[in-house]
Amino acid sequence: MKFTLRLACAAFAVASTLSAQTESPKPAGEAAAPAASAPMDKVSYFIGSQIGGNIANNFKQQGVDIDLDSFLGAVRDQFEGKPSKYKPEELEAAMQEFEKVMQGKQAEMQAKAADKAKETKAAGAKFLAENGKKDGVKTTASGLQYEVIKQGEGPKPVATDKVNVHYHGTLLNGKVFDSSVERGEPITFGVQEVIKGWTEALQLMNVGSKYKLYIPSELAYGDNGAGADIGPGETLVFEVELLKIEK
Repeated sequence: MKFTLRLACAAFAVASTLSAQTESPKPAGEAAAPAASAPMDKVSYFIGSQIGGNIANNFKQQGVDIDLDSFLGAVRDQFEGKPSKYKPEELEAAMQEFEKVMQGKQAEMQAKAADKAKETKAAGAKFLAENGKKDGVKTTASGLQYEVIKQGEGPKPVATDKVNVHYHGTLLNGKVFDSSVERGEPITFGVQEVIKGWTEALQLMNVGSKYKLYIPSELAYGDNGAGADIGPGETLVFEVELLKIEK
């Protein structure tokens, strides 16, 4: 019952967080003040909203249309110490069937994601083929494309260096998915701690340079994508300014 275990862990984590937030430790030797009367309807609602929100998100992410009345009835029965409405073997059989259904849904979602990745990669390959013909755009042996916006005169980093950069990342449709420029703060990281396209490009750049990178999916996040904004097979575009090599 992996699904139910995940939900239980999520609920436990939220409950533990709430407990830590509401405790106010007293210095050793100091007597605790008498507990004030709390509006338990609001406290209970707050706890329910925190735990319920976490569980609801889990259901939605996995595409589960839960019977809310049955769910809440089971919670109430547990609080009131009532016996289960169903025999253990009935619940076990239901959960086994549920797992089969969920495995089928997961396989279907994976197949759709693979089809989407193939489609997106084809669009990216078409874009890169045309983009590579433009003046000033260079293509490396790996398939990385770049153009120089500003050429610096400082040293070039090596794979073992840490660098400080400003960057602005978009999809081919222009949607911004990440930008240190918009946040107003550059970032420092190891040259080998980023996607392959970045690792290669950074070692081509002199400190003070600003390049525009066109990174095919195989040098970025591949068929898995990254988070909600970078889908499977996406070609990424970055403007990267190499500010300094960290010592």
